[in-house]
Amino acid sequence: MILKRHEYASDMSESNLNTKFSGSGFTIHGLKDQEDSLQIPTLDNVKAIEIGEIALNLGVARKLPIAIEVRLGDWTIFHASLPGSTPDNDWWINRKARVVMKTGHSTLYERVLAEETGVDWFAKHGVSEEEYAIHGGGLPINVKGKGLVGVLLISGLPQVKDHLLGVEILTEYLARKGEVS
Repeated sequence: MILKRHEYASDMSESNLNTKFSGSGFTIHGLKDQEDSLQIPTLDNVKAIEIGEIALNLGVARKLPIAIEVRLGDWTIFHASLPGSTPDNDWWINRKARVVMKTGHSTLYERVLAEETGVDWFAKHGVSEEEYAIHGGGLPINVKGKGLVGVLLISGLPQVKDHLLGVEILTEYLARKGEVS
């Protein structure tokens, strides 16, 4: 999926942050299928940097005000803060990373799951909203046969666009490896 630059406008307004996804077309089943389809064969430092460079190139070409991070476990392998991003984006990235590392699922998956089940995600996991964010933009990097190995993180766009950009980045990476068409 190629998204046009004008579709990205930074909107961190309260109404955007509290968007409910019920009826939005996102379901836990669809997001789980998406995670399964984005599994990669292997992940090491070089591959994590390649994923980060794809994100960087897309962000620069589209003039997106984003911060990007790729982690191998808890180790940050790639980080870039593009013009228009702020130190707050790093705070969002860290909160999103904790969610993915705790659950093995995307941050958007966890948000939709909480909404679909009517559960207070933070109470269920015994964590604070100050340390964890179930806002789109944190995607697991799963290796076939191994599961969660890394995390791709995007912050700076409205949360759905953060998530969709992450999906686009992983899809592009897989396409370059001949894993998808």
